[in-house]
Amino acid sequence: MEHAQQVNPFDYIIFGATGDLTMRKLLPAFYNKLRLGQIPEEARIIGTSRTDLDKAGYIERANEALERFIPDETKSPELIERFLKMLNYITLDGTKSDSDWAGLHTILAESPKDRIRVFYFATAPQLFGAISENLSKNDLITSHSRVVLEKPIGTNLDTANAINNGVGQFFPENQIYRIDHYIGKETVQNVLALRFANPIINAVWSSEYIESVQITAAETVGVEGRASYYDTSGALRDMIQNHLLQVLCFVAMEKPESLEADTVRNAKVAVLKALRPITDKNIASDTVRAQYTAGTVGGNNVPGYVDELGHTSNTETYAAVRAWVDTPRWKDVPFYIRTAKRSAEKVSEIVIQFRAEASTLFGKPPASNRLVIRIQPHEGLDLRLNVKNPALDTFTLRTAELDAPLLIEGQPFPDSYERLLLDAVRGNPILFIRRDEVESAWRWAEPILTGWSENKAPMETYSAGSHGPAKAEAMLASNGDKWHENME
Repeated sequence: MEHAQQVNPFDYIIFGATGDLTMRKLLPAFYNKLRLGQIPEEARIIGTSRTDLDKAGYIERANEALERFIPDETKSPELIERFLKMLNYITLDGTKSDSDWAGLHTILAESPKDRIRVFYFATAPQLFGAISENLSKNDLITSHSRVVLEKPIGTNLDTANAINNGVGQFFPENQIYRIDHYIGKETVQNVLALRFANPIINAVWSSEYIESVQITAAETVGVEGRASYYDTSGALRDMIQNHLLQVLCFVAMEKPESLEADTVRNAKVAVLKALRPITDKNIASDTVRAQYTAGTVGGNNVPGYVDELGHTSNTETYAAVRAWVDTPRWKDVPFYIRTAKRSAEKVSEIVIQFRAEASTLFGKPPASNRLVIRIQPHEGLDLRLNVKNPALDTFTLRTAELDAPLLIEGQPFPDSYERLLLDAVRGNPILFIRRDEVESAWRWAEPILTGWSENKAPMETYSAGSHGPAKAEAMLASNGDKWHENME
């Protein structure tokens, strides 16, 4: 098995270390990187939160999380014991200047002055500025420090700027790593390899050959324990403004001159700035918002969103947008972006629909080719081609599906956080979000949110367990398209 190079020793300080994200994602990701030999034994993970625990109590919680969230095939009691020795903990309220900063200072002083120090803010974004200020006041930010910011970066452009300004007072931009775990997904990164390392793909990657692009992230689950957060966010803020716009950038960007971080991020910003604005004139025709009602998912009856919430709400659990990238490459090609809770199936994918061949050489025009990039589950590529039907003597066509899984046999697919956590240690920001990306994404998304708040695109409904509201189907039908569904 080929392993990436081991990173230098580091101290990783996690604010919000007792939260769900840390226990479910971050600690298992660190464990797996230790298993793969990419983390040195002298590295340290220092948890902080307001929860009153001692080091032993935190290690006990961490051990329970590892037992619960690590796959059985990678679970090793010996390795877990080695990993737990890397952990430390201090009870600390990062927003209060009179909290136990001296205790954190003492722990960090045990490491060499030039050790890489990563602060991970797994807290509510409105706390980022105060934590940064206290780190600065207590002289804990060094030239070898980085800070990782969890999404969401604001709820609109103003709040995003407030968060970025608050952190930016104490950390320069080159030390700020805004994380988007969707970019950490191997299949999303593979879009770049698929496009730019394969001339046969790159040659047809334009409006001359591509009719439409669909980007979908749908889940069968509802809001679960996130109802209070989700009702202040909604599908567009939660998924489209950040995750799915990043996917769109990878699909639509021009070829960067190199894989240097800012070169790639410049190419993404160019896409975001080329997105055609959604205005009052087209918001009703180019966007759809909806809430799920009671229905059946996986054979089980489930309640509607407002029933789960316990009160009426104007928050969408489904969002679909028809976007246009106004560059010569993508002239008149619609990009359909959708996300849903309580969908018929769990699927994240990119569908490239190629233009149909008008030739009647085989009696009738053949079906159009289609490339499906499966982000999750079953990560891989699916290409629909036309071939001769071997059951008939005449040249009659049928469609054939070429399925290419991306999983390497015998290797579990890495979690999206694994590479991102260590890229912050490496000082490689290529898969993190630059400030102008955040701003450009909000400038495009905010008019949609404003129009929805003014009911310029009325709230639709869809049954839980369905693929979404009828109006979304009608939006595609107006362009002669339909949503791709895995069950086809």
